[in-house]
Amino acid sequence: MTTYNKKVRMGMVGGGQGAFIGAVHRAAAAIDGEIQLVCGAFSSSHANCLATGEALHIDPARCYASYQEMFAQEAIKPEDERMQFVSIVTPNHLHFPVAKAAIEAGFHVMSDKPATFTLQEAIELKAVLDKHDVLYGLTHTYTGYPLVREAKQLIHDGKLGVIRKVVVEYSQGWLSDAPGDDNKQAAWRLDPKRAGVSCCMGDIGVHAANLAEFISGLDITELCADLQPVVSGRELDDDGNVLMRFSNGAKGVLIASQISVGEENNLNIRVYGSKASIEWHQQEPNTMLIKYNDQPAQTVRTGVGEFSPYAAASMRTPAGHPEGYLEAFANIYMDFAKQIRKFAGEDVEVAGITPSIDEAIRGMAFIENCVAASRSNQKWLPFKLENVL
Repeated sequence: MTTYNKKVRMGMVGGGQGAFIGAVHRAAAAIDGEIQLVCGAFSSSHANCLATGEALHIDPARCYASYQEMFAQEAIKPEDERMQFVSIVTPNHLHFPVAKAAIEAGFHVMSDKPATFTLQEAIELKAVLDKHDVLYGLTHTYTGYPLVREAKQLIHDGKLGVIRKVVVEYSQGWLSDAPGDDNKQAAWRLDPKRAGVSCCMGDIGVHAANLAEFISGLDITELCADLQPVVSGRELDDDGNVLMRFSNGAKGVLIASQISVGEENNLNIRVYGSKASIEWHQQEPNTMLIKYNDQPAQTVRTGVGEFSPYAAASMRTPAGHPEGYLEAFANIYMDFAKQIRKFAGEDVEVAGITPSIDEAIRGMAFIENCVAASRSNQKWLPFKLENVL
């Protein structure tokens, strides 16, 4: 095999001036020097697209008026110049058509979550992927934290014993009041035509569910949900509580809220096993607690002591130099870039596997199963992977 010095070339759909998550994706992709942004269809407004490209020092000829034009023009460029993958950072309703078009044009895809507008679209996207030899990744960012990966390995190795209970919370307060008309981030998330059937569960609850399944290694099999819009006038939920049952019989509780006044980005998880438990908080990501009944609790700090290869490969700085959200995001991009290099025949070692179309389908299924369960008078509903709503 051959190792090349060139960076992996990325295009972007969405993320124009005034958007939040696009800038985060770009910063994360750039951290390790593996990826170069070479083109974009950054906005439905070509003027905004060109202005964004100018600010990012992108060739104006590669700042396209539409994603369709971008895929068509990039596909006919020389192989060593064209983009290799596209990062999709649009509102939810565009994720599927953009991803489908990219895959059919032969480009790898990295999509912001949730993967699609509906579960059926996610299932259709998997069918498209099965017909094309390309890679697909999903930015479930929190799986990129080193201590999240260490927690997963500890559970996989049996250090906690049999998993009995999972408690995961993702609380924010930013939607506790009706936002102004100029709040672009709130506007599309609260719009069923752009966000889908859920705001809170679709935006942050799905992250919590993914984290619970990722760390525990278990699948959600049944749930009971109570979702509601707390702020008057909203069509979509801004708060919700979910009871869960897992594939080994373990029980779970998931809390997701965007109206919890004073909360910033309070994602935390506790996993209880028969031997020990772990506790991790996203707002203090470099610390994990391991607790026991018969010995003192342990405080694990990023970079201090021995770690699994999976977690160690995700750490960049010595102990005491905090790594956070952007670095976790960057781990997802770094893993994906290495997968692309390996796909192209380069001799590289891939430490972690990026969340894929399977996680995409489970994420969309979680959202729709929660909505269905909240609408139902039945206490427990089975977790279905199709025909939910």
